[in-house]
Amino acid sequence: MKNGFLGLAGIAVVIVIAFVSGVAFVVTPTTQALVLQFGQVKRPIVEPGLYFKVPFVQNVEYLDKRILDIDLEPQELIASDKKRLVADAFARYRIVDPVQFYQSVRTVAGGNQRLSTFVSSAVRAVLADATFFEVVRDDRAGLMEKIRKQVDEEAKGIGVQVVDVKLRRADLPQKNSEAVFQRMQTERQREATELRAKGGEEASRIRAKADAEKEIVLAEAARDADRSRGDGDAARIKILAEAYNKDASFFAFYRSMQAYEASMKGTDTRVLVAPSSSEFFRFLADPKGGAVAGAK
Repeated sequence: MKNGFLGLAGIAVVIVIAFVSGVAFVVTPTTQALVLQFGQVKRPIVEPGLYFKVPFVQNVEYLDKRILDIDLEPQELIASDKKRLVADAFARYRIVDPVQFYQSVRTVAGGNQRLSTFVSSAVRAVLADATFFEVVRDDRAGLMEKIRKQVDEEAKGIGVQVVDVKLRRADLPQKNSEAVFQRMQTERQREATELRAKGGEEASRIRAKADAEKEIVLAEAARDADRSRGDGDAARIKILAEAYNKDASFFAFYRSMQAYEASMKGTDTRVLVAPSSSEFFRFLADPKGGAVAGAK
C-alpha cells in the first residue's frame, strides 16, 4: 500500500517537474495544438490529453477547435436590376487542418481577415447577379447557400471549413429608403385626397338627392292634406246642410249654443249687451229663438 502511494506521488512529482521545465503540455477538448521546432511544424495534436515536447527547442501553438464567427462591415452594392442595397453579412467556420491554417494565416485574427475578404467578395459577386426582390424576399436562402459554397471552396486553401454564411440585413441604403418612404407617403396622400374628393362629391350628390326627395314628399303630403281637408270640409258642409234642411230651428239653436260656448271660454271674457236688442242672445230670452220681449 505504501509502495503504491509512493509510486503515485513520484508520478505526480515527475509531471509537475515536466510542466515546470516546459516538457509537458495539455490540449483541452476545445483546442488543438501544433508542436513547432524553430518555427516549423513538427506535429499537429487534435485530441485532448497530456503531451510532451523537447524543452527550449520546441514550443506549442494553440488553435481553437470550436466554431468561430466573423462579422463583416456592411457593404453597398448594386443588384442585377440596378437597385442599390446594403448587405450586412456574417459567417461561421471551424479550423479543420491546423497545419495548413498555421502555414497560411498563422493566427485566428489572420484567418478572420482572410475569410472576411472571401466572404465580402462572394457576397458582392452572388448578390450582384440577383434582383433586389430575390435578395430580400424570393430566394434569400438559396443565395446564402451559394455564397457559403463559394467561400467554403476558397477557404479550403487555408485549412478552414465554412459552416454558414448569413445576411443580417439586406435593404436599401438610408437615402434610398428615405426617398422611397417619401414617395410612398406622397402617393398615399394623393390617394387620400382623391378618396376624400370622391367622398365629398358622393356626399353632395346623395344630400342633393335626399333634399329633392324631401321636397317631393313634403309637397305630396301638403297636396294630400289639402285634398283631405277639402274633402272633410265638403263633407262637413254637406252634413250641416242636411241637418239644417231637416230642422232649421233646432240647427239655429245648436249653432247658437256652440257660439256661446266658444265666446265664453276665456277666463277674462266680459260681455256687455242689452238683452232687449241683442240678436246674438235671443235664445237666452226665448228658447224658441223668437223676438226678444220688447224688441222692435
